[in-house]
Amino acid sequence: MKGKRYRVKGPEPYALNLKPDFRMSTFFNKPFSEMPPVRGVGGGLLKRTKGDKYIWGIVILLAITSLLVVYSATGSLAYKMYKGNTEVYLFKQFAFIVLGIIVIYFAHRINYTLYSRFALYLFLAAIPLMIFTYFFGATINDGSRWIKLPIINMTFQTSDLAKLGLFMYLSRQLSRKQEVIKDFKTGFLPIIIPIGIICMLIAPANLSTALLTGATGLLLMFIGRAQVKHILSTIGIALVPVLLLIAVAVGTYDKNTEKQTKSVAISELKSHGRIGTWINRVQDFMYASDEETPYQVQQAKIAIAKGGIIGVGPGNSEAKNFMPHPYSDMIYAVILEEYGLIGGAIIIFMYLIFLLRCIRLFRKCPFAFGAFLALGLSFTLVIQAMANMAVAVNLVPVTGVTLPLVSMGGSSFLFTCASIGIVLSVARNVEQLEGRIPPTSPQGEAVKPVDEVEEPINKKRIEKELEPQP
Repeated sequence: MKGKRYRVKGPEPYALNLKPDFRMSTFFNKPFSEMPPVRGVGGGLLKRTKGDKYIWGIVILLAITSLLVVYSATGSLAYKMYKGNTEVYLFKQFAFIVLGIIVIYFAHRINYTLYSRFALYLFLAAIPLMIFTYFFGATINDGSRWIKLPIINMTFQTSDLAKLGLFMYLSRQLSRKQEVIKDFKTGFLPIIIPIGIICMLIAPANLSTALLTGATGLLLMFIGRAQVKHILSTIGIALVPVLLLIAVAVGTYDKNTEKQTKSVAISELKSHGRIGTWINRVQDFMYASDEETPYQVQQAKIAIAKGGIIGVGPGNSEAKNFMPHPYSDMIYAVILEEYGLIGGAIIIFMYLIFLLRCIRLFRKCPFAFGAFLALGLSFTLVIQAMANMAVAVNLVPVTGVTLPLVSMGGSSFLFTCASIGIVLSVARNVEQLEGRIPPTSPQGEAVKPVDEVEEPINKKRIEKELEPQP
């Protein structure tokens, strides 16, 4: 009935008795399943969709952008591969977007504290999968990063699962070791060792992803109050192989070598596996002249120059017909050509808004695990996006990372959606604690054991405010 009001039966969950000895954990550690349901409220999909509306809006806008740009970037390829049918990849991308939104919806409906329970299992499962991928995975573009799933005929990039499991486990460890985080043996080592394991397993097939993952993990540890001297020592150790790689690239480069001889040298480098490929990319970035610049970087520069300020218009890109991967690695160059610097700036702005909303969640979430989880996953996505865009404008060497939520769909797209769903689960919890949405009881959520309850990250500030004034 129109205008009808509903009242929650039972005690008011948000009526606080503010006494000096009040413990915030008695209220804030109450899981969703203990909160009374709202009777009479419609169970429609939109009404059950909660969380940060800005993040939902950014997801929808990036998904629409993905449809437009992927359709443009794959039109010629689809025409050639499917005998004139240019909509094949458009429908595939649309299917991935729909599936991704479903993943986000179900991930955000789960109480995020449940992710803490299986974070360790997900992390441990990722290790043998990464080892299996290195020895028996499908090799694409000189890198063994994928496992082919025979039933659905789809490749699965195990590093995406490893990153998700790592940051879930890292958030759990940071939340549980806040009291000893300054101690190297009991606080720092149990957190840095998992980061090192995952990065070493990712590095042979994808060095850039390993470096980005390690940098994101160290950044999260810094925010989690780890000792700066311990972090700097870790960075120094990690830079040793990187500096050694750069030294080899500089030492083996000869600018007086003829072009034909250079081609032979590059082939010899690539014959040594990924190490040769890394050395070649460093040399291309540091020394290549305009004529020797990698082909896809040349085409990206042409696309950016043609795009100008306002772009050439949707679907009118010409460089997409010459770039090797215009729908994944170089999709930002296609955006800059078709939508200009204005369109490119809007994409950057959306990622920054996403990061700012996640930082807001970090500040408002009273639980350490939820705060670190939202911040860690957002850092992963935004840093990856910035790396992809930096490659397109030739600020860093070619990395091979995709643009989250925009590049053509695959397992990486679905794992990105899962990460966003987890972030929205944290946002949903924060909104319930603030009383902005009715408290609900999602199905399948168990009561969290007392020994697994996270400590509020702002507990000291809250207790100080509750002290009696003299």
